[in-house]
Amino acid sequence: MAEVLARGEGALELRGDPAGLAPERLLVFEVRGSISSFAAAIQQVAGLELVDEEELEGDEGDEHPFAYLLVPDMAALRNLESLWRRWQAGQLVRGETTWANVFDHLRDLRPWGPNDRVHSTDRTFLATIIDDREDDELIRVEIELVFRSNDSTAGASEAEASRAITARGGAIVSRARLPDISYHALLADIPAWAVREIIEQRIEGIAGLESVMHIRPQSEATTVEIADPAEIPLTDGAERALGEPILALLDGVPVSAHRQLADHIDLDDPFELEPHALVEARAHGTAMASLIIHGDLNRDEERLPRQIHMIPVMGNGDAFPHDRLVVDLIYLAVMRLREQRPGIVIVNLSLGNRYRPFHNQLSPWARLLDRLSYRLGLLFVVSAGNQITDFGITAYATARQYEDADGQSRATSMIAALHGIMAERRLLSPAETVNGITVGGGNVDSVAPADRALARALIDPFPDHLMANPSSSLGPGFARSIKPDILMPGAREHMRFVRNHAHIDVVPAAASRGAGLKVAAPPRAGRENLDGYTNGTSAAAALASRTCHRIHDALEAVYGEAFLRLAPAQRAVLLKALLVHPAQWPRDTADLIKTTLGPMGRGQASKQKDNIRRFIGYGYVDADDAVACAADRATFFATGLLGADRIVTIDVPVPLAIGGKAKPHSLSATVAWFSPVSPGRKSYRNCRLKILEPTDLDALAVSGHSWQPDGNQSNRGTVFSRCWSGENSPVVTPNMTIPLVIQRDPDQGATIDELVPFGLAVTISMPGEVALYDEVRARTAPHIRAQAARGA
Repeated sequence: MAEVLARGEGALELRGDPAGLAPERLLVFEVRGSISSFAAAIQQVAGLELVDEEELEGDEGDEHPFAYLLVPDMAALRNLESLWRRWQAGQLVRGETTWANVFDHLRDLRPWGPNDRVHSTDRTFLATIIDDREDDELIRVEIELVFRSNDSTAGASEAEASRAITARGGAIVSRARLPDISYHALLADIPAWAVREIIEQRIEGIAGLESVMHIRPQSEATTVEIADPAEIPLTDGAERALGEPILALLDGVPVSAHRQLADHIDLDDPFELEPHALVEARAHGTAMASLIIHGDLNRDEERLPRQIHMIPVMGNGDAFPHDRLVVDLIYLAVMRLREQRPGIVIVNLSLGNRYRPFHNQLSPWARLLDRLSYRLGLLFVVSAGNQITDFGITAYATARQYEDADGQSRATSMIAALHGIMAERRLLSPAETVNGITVGGGNVDSVAPADRALARALIDPFPDHLMANPSSSLGPGFARSIKPDILMPGAREHMRFVRNHAHIDVVPAAASRGAGLKVAAPPRAGRENLDGYTNGTSAAAALASRTCHRIHDALEAVYGEAFLRLAPAQRAVLLKALLVHPAQWPRDTADLIKTTLGPMGRGQASKQKDNIRRFIGYGYVDADDAVACAADRATFFATGLLGADRIVTIDVPVPLAIGGKAKPHSLSATVAWFSPVSPGRKSYRNCRLKILEPTDLDALAVSGHSWQPDGNQSNRGTVFSRCWSGENSPVVTPNMTIPLVIQRDPDQGATIDELVPFGLAVTISMPGEVALYDEVRARTAPHIRAQAARGA
């Protein structure tokens, strides 16, 4: 062991995620207590290298965090395991005390094995699925194999797993191998008795095979319901030509002949799901298409000027095809849409796998989106996932007490209740995507007051606060990045009383005319061309995609072909930046979370903000505000490519109109990018960009805004957003500019010799100063260079 450690340069490497690594060379550290304390101890061992301390940290809500030590050879692995056993027996000798500090933080240290191939959550899901099943009844599962880059070795691994499956009376249904994301998996039917072997983690069962990485239930889609259907009145809307799609929707089969959708959908059905999908059951795809094309029908908004390209990936009953691996299905769909519709830059995925909550390790589906977004220049807009199980609110003994409570008390009790079960309400795969935008559902809709009265039988948990709905999954994301990124309307969600014991239990109520987003609906009881109501994070993601489209429309209207000639990746990251840029924490909501959850006292601001961002990310985005032009603010944008260890400086004009006025004003900036990613590399998210603190903030009389994530929290994903504000008089000179510097930090591990596409959005605002926009526009004649600067 001393010889191994003496090699240095990461002779031993500690990883936060085993994806892409060789499990036979992994030691599993089961950490006791804080992962950060363990990381501090591990850094004291000479010759041992952390892959990336950010990625190792995980979520503080994890009761039993794990870390993985990549060991160079079997002898070193056995020696280190022996060292652990000798420490337990009190037999360490001089020179081994640094390992004693490491071991103090562990519950266990062991080689990779059956415990790691079947996560505790998956064991619970599998146990529920086989409950009351006969021993020989076949159960469909996904078996992810250890990825081997060598084709013959990969074939041998697959053959070993296949033999074990068939020997138990099972069969292979489908397979997929995607080297780009180190993914190799089988979809298999195995008898219930063999599933029990897996749940019990028996070494002689499939969970004991060296070729197996993970075993999980077959992916199951989250669903939506459409309530209170009614017939749509005939209208005499004028026909207009629709442009080529820039947005793709991967979803369920829609009612494509619906009066609200018929001319607006460019449908491609490569998996032949439409002929087998009952028209009455096509709820999800119909609702999402309606929201993207029209928005909430209660708002009577303009429809999009282009068709949307739609590929069904859910079939009858809005379920994933029973005979396909969902990762393979999405891969084929995205590659096909890029080939057939090269103008696509936005892909809406209001989908999730209810059997795959995020627990620090990226799912193959999320890794796929990350890889394809960078490779193909696509912005994936993903729903955070809905949590629809009941839970307790300990503040109330009866439903009557809850109903009679004032708005502040209801909101406080709901935040405390959700915080207490946050480990059970994680993002659903693929919402942990690093390069994509994840959208949570906000308690916002446009229901008329007369209709709102119809929801009085239910209880509004947040009557006075703009907040994430109780069903909206909670962050953070990978490496504790900000997730969800934003909130958008998911309808005002009410609660339904379930039972009471020592306290009451409640469950999120379904959408209704009194609390919902109005959408096109499938036919029912022989009636066609209906509308109805839906809610949740799927709807919120659809509205976020619509907002991206509207931003694209606005830029196209001003810049025309010059904008359209930008590379798809540059348009996509620019839309990503402009979507997140207007997000804000509602101050009363952020303050309520802070006072409810704390922790209070000096030096606790970062933890307070961590609790806030877990619920609402960067904040709520008002779609109209994201697109609108206002006289008292000016928004600038830039896009380009940035090489390794490079910077680019953007000079932002400061208008004389705001000088000498002691009024509230602000400067805000958001940079977004697509990072190259690779499982098993030293750092998964290899490229990090950030905006350096501007040097002239004193002259502008602004400083860091308190109601936003702090800089360290913003620096963990692929969006970096900061706002500076003040109320004192700025000192503005003629032709004054604020230089904003975007820096690409040194790549983690080996330098990645790839250019990174970035988009930047910057806004200067002084509410009420109506000369601001016109002055800035006069100084910056609109122009776009198709060949953007690569940084210097």
